[in-house]
Amino acid sequence: MTLFARLKGDNELIWDSYTSHKFVKQIANGTLKESSFKYYLSQDYLFLIHFARAYALAAYKSDNLADIRQATDGLNAIINTEMDLHIKFCSDWDLSESNMEALPEAAETMAYTRYVLEKGSSGDLLDLHVALAPCIIGYAEIGNLFKDQIRSNPFGAWIEMYASDEYQAIASAEIDQLDILMGNRGGEGRFKSLSKIFNQATKLETAFWQMGLNVE
Repeated sequence: MTLFARLKGDNELIWDSYTSHKFVKQIANGTLKESSFKYYLSQDYLFLIHFARAYALAAYKSDNLADIRQATDGLNAIINTEMDLHIKFCSDWDLSESNMEALPEAAETMAYTRYVLEKGSSGDLLDLHVALAPCIIGYAEIGNLFKDQIRSNPFGAWIEMYASDEYQAIASAEIDQLDILMGNRGGEGRFKSLSKIFNQATKLETAFWQMGLNVE
């Protein structure tokens, strides 16, 4: 069993509440309010900036070339590919980069991104990747879960993005990286603390969904 599968199994209830959150279900059935989706997209732009910082931190925390390459590949993918795609996607919803960049961060955006950076700073590379896992792997699971609900859905392109073979491969690589790090830096004695990190990170991701629903 992979480390991710064990973490997910140990936190099954909170994981299910994250991947089946009302916000996600409304995206899947096309009923989410446009204002909620646009606010989420804007905050996700700010989120990605800190996600890039997390990968830069991962490179700093690495002590071998393979892990440095993995971190810098992730950083490059975010700043040179994923961010460009996100900006283009947001423009289809009349959201400009300059306006998104000028927005204040929501408390939920700060909570999760700073939690990830704090765990990476105070812990090691394994702690950092476990904190990142709910986002990287969770979005892939959500995309795969709702991939049959793309047609005639105003949010279909969002689902399609995370259901794509390219994104599924990113999530699969992250699952593999967790196992590599567990083998190199872990041990059964660490599982309890890693599960706690995973639990808290998943709760913070769930709060990020709820943020979108709470928009007035």
